[in-house]
Amino acid sequence: MRLYIVDAFTSDAFAGNSAGVVLLDSPGDAGWMQSVAAELKHAETAFVEVGGEGPKSLRWFTPETEVDLCGHATLATTHVLGGEQTFTTKSGELRCRAEDGWVSMDFPSDPPRESDDDLSSILPGVSFEYVGRSKHNLFAVVDDASVVRSLAPDLAALRAHWNGRLMVTAPGDVAGIDFVTRFFAPGVGIDEDPVTGSAHCVLAPYWAARLGRVELVGEQASARGGIVRMNLEGDRVLLSGQAVTVASGELHV
Repeated sequence: MRLYIVDAFTSDAFAGNSAGVVLLDSPGDAGWMQSVAAELKHAETAFVEVGGEGPKSLRWFTPETEVDLCGHATLATTHVLGGEQTFTTKSGELRCRAEDGWVSMDFPSDPPRESDDDLSSILPGVSFEYVGRSKHNLFAVVDDASVVRSLAPDLAALRAHWNGRLMVTAPGDVAGIDFVTRFFAPGVGIDEDPVTGSAHCVLAPYWAARLGRVELVGEQASARGGIVRMNLEGDRVLLSGQAVTVASGELHV
């Protein structure tokens, strides 16, 4: 089985978000896939069936659990396979394309809904303009990008709160960047995700409504950092990013 390590949502090696990509000739056992993901220790490892014709089955695992949707590992998978790809996943059919050094992905929009979640124990002293939930994540808005860049959440408190996954966002503070975000997910074994494609399915509809336009550019302000381009088209979000393959080899177990 071929194995690739890819840095996604970046044009530079050792930046963006790293993902494992495993090419399968036939369906993999879920327990085995979980063990591989735990061994590799990337935020997510993608397992894609490349044998046969038609859409390819694609699944994603963190070191602790399977997830329903992962943007950066899908980008990494498309980068490895090249061309146009259609994947069958737990979030439905996803259409992706690698072209001219960029990967575009057609994902479902997931607009946040206002909630009464109290985040004071997770981020003491932080004032929020808006608090809500998407399908799987807590969502919070602050008024200044510098607040996002300096966040130090109580990860134990976050892990104990609902799904243990929180994105915090603010207007951009750099030319050409519409908003900045950080994403914390100790509930699925990821203290901070460097760049989270699926989070932008939540961010795109929120910021499109707020800014009054559907084409957006977001910066995920983690230590590794990354840039995500978005185009909101009805109930779909077209996400785009670059990627770099940093290693390839074989799995022997």
